[in-house]
Amino acid sequence: MVEKEMNGYVPPRILVVDDSRMVRASIIKHLHGHFDIREETDGEAAWQTLVLDLSVVAVISDIQMPRLDGFGLLTRVRSSRLKRLQEIPFILVSGAESEEERDRAKALGVSDFITKGIGTAEILTRLNHLLELARTRHQLEESRKQMVQDMKSGVFTRKFIELQAAQALSHAARHNSEVSVIVLGLDNFDQIIEDIGTDLADQVATRFAQLLAGKMRKEDNLGIYDRGQYVIVSPGVSPARCASFADRVREAVKVAHVAVQGRRLQLTVSAGVANAPQDRVVSAGLLLELAAGRLHEAMQAGGNRIVLGGVGKDAVVSHIANLNQALEFLKRGQVDAVRPQAAEFGLQILPLLRMLDQEFDLKLPLTQYAQRLGAGGSGAAPNMAEDIPEN
Repeated sequence: MVEKEMNGYVPPRILVVDDSRMVRASIIKHLHGHFDIREETDGEAAWQTLVLDLSVVAVISDIQMPRLDGFGLLTRVRSSRLKRLQEIPFILVSGAESEEERDRAKALGVSDFITKGIGTAEILTRLNHLLELARTRHQLEESRKQMVQDMKSGVFTRKFIELQAAQALSHAARHNSEVSVIVLGLDNFDQIIEDIGTDLADQVATRFAQLLAGKMRKEDNLGIYDRGQYVIVSPGVSPARCASFADRVREAVKVAHVAVQGRRLQLTVSAGVANAPQDRVVSAGLLLELAAGRLHEAMQAGGNRIVLGGVGKDAVVSHIANLNQALEFLKRGQVDAVRPQAAEFGLQILPLLRMLDQEFDLKLPLTQYAQRLGAGGSGAAPNMAEDIPEN
């Protein structure tokens, strides 16, 4: 192994995790001369190594360990935000665990099992197979990123839409203009996948993309941002106009009749809007990330809404879904977020005020109250159910 390193070849690094020195030594003996080895004695230390050491390409871990066991380490790896950890080959050392524990490991995403008495040839074969599979997946992912169009939805890939945004930013800077970006996403898309399966959920997302494509201007560009999320780059358009567009889409999806296998899906959409030069970003990538961050904020706040700018208390929200959400905003002091729909919510509580007036003889001027609010109401949302046809 030393000779290979001196000749410029650096062998792949494997992380071996076990609190038993003898077990680690046994595994390392099989791997010696083929891989570079890093050792840790518990899951917590292994997790820190995986986050910091980018050279680790696979993990071999015991199940029973102090601080953090093999199941806990596997859970952290597969739920990590780092894609390299989500997909890293992860092998558990199998001992006297039950079939139930093996099923649990499979459900958590284990790549393979090895026994403590495994031979050198078998462990090398399994490791090389898993590493080759990981390399193939990586190559496919890189090839997909280089494509102009997403294979499933037919819209631009994220990489290409970022290039389009960069061109729009450059043009806007030269002509003293602006560029807005909207990232729209189906709320609770992970739950939709769980309910109807990946393939059908992707079909729903594709139909959502088709709805967006049919409502855009010719000079706008539509691309995929993430699963169930799409980005629109709009040159020369203000954030307010983009929010108005997003709100029309939100209403269209909300009232649309989308049926899958005879069951209607109750879909809602949220969106985040960013703008240059208003948001003072320096690159197209940052502009997209800012809009996506606002989409995430809208979803975290309950979904079915659009966030234009700012974070937390300073966020500008274009639509609040219901009275309970309006009360939450008021409790946080976000009066400006509620003000555009004040008349709508005022009319919603009119039956309650009438009941209170009768119960306590308050003598409230409810007729005048209703007339004033009705005159300032926001009107009904457009019915655009045909935008997403029934399955």
